[in-house]
Amino acid sequence: MKVALVALALALSHGVGAPPERFTVAASGDFLIHSPVAAQALANGGGRRYDFRPMFGSIRATIAGADLALCHMETPLVPGPVQGYPSFRTPPGLARSIRAVGWDACSTASNHTLDAGSYGVRTTLDALDRAGLRHSGSARWPRERRRPTIVDVNGARIAFLSYTAVSNGQPVPNRWTVNFADAGAILSEARRARSLGADAAIVNLHWGDEYVHDISPSQLVLARRLTRSPDIAAIVGQHVHVVQPIRWVNDKPVVFGEGNLVSNQTAACCPAESQDGLIALLDFVTEDGRVRVQGVRYVPTFVRHPDYRVLPAAPGSTSWNRTVSVAGRSPRVKPVR
Repeated sequence: MKVALVALALALSHGVGAPPERFTVAASGDFLIHSPVAAQALANGGGRRYDFRPMFGSIRATIAGADLALCHMETPLVPGPVQGYPSFRTPPGLARSIRAVGWDACSTASNHTLDAGSYGVRTTLDALDRAGLRHSGSARWPRERRRPTIVDVNGARIAFLSYTAVSNGQPVPNRWTVNFADAGAILSEARRARSLGADAAIVNLHWGDEYVHDISPSQLVLARRLTRSPDIAAIVGQHVHVVQPIRWVNDKPVVFGEGNLVSNQTAACCPAESQDGLIALLDFVTEDGRVRVQGVRYVPTFVRHPDYRVLPAAPGSTSWNRTVSVAGRSPRVKPVR
């Protein structure tokens, strides 16, 4: 009897047999700050500062209500004059607005990470640090690159790892400046994060073919390899500027493409679907010592012009129908009405 009680106590201390703990991670699409978007933020701030918060007021409850909210910073935060496509310089004040709305951490690996070189990497991460936002995907020095981002969420420790599979061909100052999506390196970092105390990893990937809803062969190959790892719980992705499917690969959720969260893209330049996006809500459970995703809910979104307010798409609207038809619905993937 004494041996049995000791065994039970040890099991409970490791979470085995304990009631399951649940938490939700929100992951959103590209912050793609074209010059007109920045101009609206300046107007929101009375011409004295950049205030992006009004753009996200309608989704604040979704972001702030998550136990962990992840964003994707596609463009560098650089002091001085604003620049849009093709070589971005985004107001650093965006970071303060992001934090005020409720995001907790941002991925920074993209094809625009190096638009302002290593200087832009430094100013971006400095701005995120000042705002109290964790980050992953680029680094100011080698030691920072070697330190995985691990966040505590309802008693679980989640590693947030970020990589880009695409580049605009800018010179890479150092091999540690931006994370490129090599499968072996990603798996190695996920293992290292586990060895440092993480219970599981969420991998953020900047990947795919721009303006294409279909999953590319290279996306699928990488997703299959990564999701075989016991260290990786989920993959979320951006870059293509339209929504891509949400699929379960090796019994792990892969949000292939969340579309734009905010941008100036419309049918005037791009597919009409570039105004659509989604916020993925990954519902985690910690049970018997294992952290895993039970299901994915998602909020279809639409960027209204000219104020660039990000709105939850109305069920049955053209935007809603476009997003749901691509992202999908199933017992474990459901749009939020």
